[in-house]
Amino acid sequence: MSSASRTVVVLVGSLRRESINRRIARLVAEQAADGVDVQIIEGLDSLPFYNEDLDVEGVRGAGVDALRARVADADAVLLVTPEYNGGLPAVLKNAIDWLSRPFGESALSGKQVGVIGSALGRYAGTWSRQDARKAVGIAGAVVVEAVEVGIAAGEVEAGETGDARLAEQVVGVLDTLMGELVGAR
Repeated sequence: MSSASRTVVVLVGSLRRESINRRIARLVAEQAADGVDVQIIEGLDSLPFYNEDLDVEGVRGAGVDALRARVADADAVLLVTPEYNGGLPAVLKNAIDWLSRPFGESALSGKQVGVIGSALGRYAGTWSRQDARKAVGIAGAVVVEAVEVGIAAGEVEAGETGDARLAEQVVGVLDTLMGELVGAR
């Protein structure tokens, strides 16, 4: 990889400030190698639900425009998602819907996207990660299947973002995502 800085934007499917998935996203940012700028996108909860009637300049809002611009300018995207009732959280699906529009001009088009997350249960959110991969793939992203981390919520100690095993996993996620970027060029 060149010495130029690469930007990875992170979209977190949990809104709770101290959720396990938000803590994982912060750990990803903390563990990033030199030359990798990890930016956690805030404000997904302020986006209106996607409605094509609202997707008009001056109507859709600055939050949507800012999200689209930040993702379009990034080198890669990482989704960190819990699983709600066997699926993808609405806030994350809504962000993907906004990013996928207008048709043919998706901010996700051609972007390397990885999906990780933590959830209760023995499958650690497998269905939500599958849903996320499907949605971003349809939106034109290049889904990096090798980025596969599902962490059972019970394995993450309360307040311990420095857990060595978890840190090792997120470093592996970034290495894989960055390696795919180099391979794509």
